[in-house]
Amino acid sequence: MKLYYVYVLRSQLHPKQIYIGYTEDLQGRINQHNAGQSLHTSKFAPWDCMVALRFPTKGIAVTFERYLKTGSGRAFLKRHFLPSDN
Repeated sequence: MKLYYVYVLRSQLHPKQIYIGYTEDLQGRINQHNAGQSLHTSKFAPWDCMVALRFPTKGIAVTFERYLKTGSGRAFLKRHFLPSDN
């Protein structure tokens, strides 16, 4: 069964900078971010994975990723998953 991940990264050098994404290969994708292979994240590398949630379908993962990128989704992340110093 194929699984999809929604993940939240936090920059080690700029802790207030987070990135939200989805993938089928979590570790491979994190490695790409840390190697500077992603245009949107290269200038804030290296990254720590703060949250990774697994979903059974791509549709559910994409929907949840989009939610986390909204104002209420970011508030949800901060309240439930990210340290209070963020």
